[in-house]
Amino acid sequence: MTSSSADRSRSDDPFAEIGDPVLAVADKRRGLVAVAGAHEYDQAKTVGVFHVAGRARRWLLHSQHPVNAMAFHPTLPLLAMGSGAYDGGYYFEGELLLLHLETGTALSLIEHHLGRQVLGLEWLNEKDLRVLMAPPDDWKDGQAHEEGHVVVVRRADWTAVEAKSLTGRDLAGPRVPAPRPDHREAARQVVDRLRATRTRRHHTSRGHR
Repeated sequence: MTSSSADRSRSDDPFAEIGDPVLAVADKRRGLVAVAGAHEYDQAKTVGVFHVAGRARRWLLHSQHPVNAMAFHPTLPLLAMGSGAYDGGYYFEGELLLLHLETGTALSLIEHHLGRQVLGLEWLNEKDLRVLMAPPDDWKDGQAHEEGHVVVVRRADWTAVEAKSLTGRDLAGPRVPAPRPDHREAARQVVDRLRATRTRRHHTSRGHR
């Protein structure tokens, strides 16, 4: 994943660069929102991280795989992102990414070169991240597209986690149902509300000049 700062964007619509919103999550503690978007004839491979108030710093990131899940760390300046897709013939490839919100550094954490398709993420507390993944492949597995594996990865300090540090042992977990929900409508509603808020602030600001 590559990231870039877009602090000084002058676009009237700061969400335009991400395309059609597909997934949105908020960090109310920091006043941030992360939105994954898809451009025409493409999948959700662009992520923007925005300050809800004003037009302060934001990060724009481009993923190798479609982004399926995101979760802000409860206390640390980190955003976990899960990506991946079925390759059409055998494997469920993807990444577990960790974005450092202060620097824009994005690390790919899974050691295996194909990774895993990550379907869900949830911080249970400061040390534990619940990860829902598709199976590695669908070889003789009729339920591979409906089920997956869940693990809880524990790290004492997630800011010190290194790239490619999650092994197959870290990702070995029980088989569970693994739905693939569509978050597009909810994401559009989040972005529409933010756009409306920005428009009201813009008109109010102009009215006081």
